[in-house]
Amino acid sequence: MAVHDDELWLDEDAGRLVRPYTVSNGRTSPTKSLDLLSLVMATGQIATTQLAPEHAQALGLCNGPTSVAEVAAHLRLPAMVTKVLLSDLVDCGAVTTRSPHAAASPTDRSVLEAVLDGLRKRL
Repeated sequence: MAVHDDELWLDEDAGRLVRPYTVSNGRTSPTKSLDLLSLVMATGQIATTQLAPEHAQALGLCNGPTSVAEVAAHLRLPAMVTKVLLSDLVDCGAVTTRSPHAAASPTDRSVLEAVLDGLRKRL
């Protein structure tokens, strides 16, 4: 029987088996400034086998441009913990980031609605 990634980290009765800030080694400040709408994308330069499980799982979600908010939702982690993990991946060259302002105007309603729709589908 195959074990899914979620089964390793979640228990239906107890919730997360690993507390969120344990994942980031207690760090609460990312080394890079990331917005919830910042887009992250894997560079292909670092293999997931070279990373800690949490970092590998985050990297696996970044095959295409993915927002920080989406990564946090998939990992079921607080946004700040996700930002720490993603900034670690930026530091080692595993992902690149793009400001949401570079992609579109922050007041562009269609972009915000698309992000909201994506999050609703995943949650």
